[in-house]
Amino acid sequence: MERPDFERMVGEEFAKIPAHIREKLENVDFVLEDEATPGQRNSHGMRRGDELLGLYEGVPQNARKTGYFGVLPDKISLFKGPLERCAERDAEDVRKLVYDTLLHEIGHHFGFCEKDVRSLERKRARRPGPSRD
Repeated sequence: MERPDFERMVGEEFAKIPAHIREKLENVDFVLEDEATPGQRNSHGMRRGDELLGLYEGVPQNARKTGYFGVLPDKISLFKGPLERCAERDAEDVRKLVYDTLLHEIGHHFGFCEKDVRSLERKRARRPGPSRD
């Protein structure tokens, strides 16, 4: 997928995140990268062949103290190459993976650890009906 089309799709998927979640985001930027850097991969214990779809870097909201001000924004990165490679079939699979990755990294922004984010993902997957509207 061409980058402008991918960027548009990411924006559309972000807009599908429930408003009550989007409204609680504080001091965070979203960045689209082609690939994770070796440093980003190493800092998360990635091995050869593993794909890093997204990454949260910053101070989670639940760890911010009263002196938290004047700091650079947290960063949520999405990695275009791995997202496209991990999609099972087509552009709709990429869309779903982008949405799921956005939710995952936003969970880290709110302070959920990896285990808790994965638990929430499993609960969401078991809910009946459309999961992204």
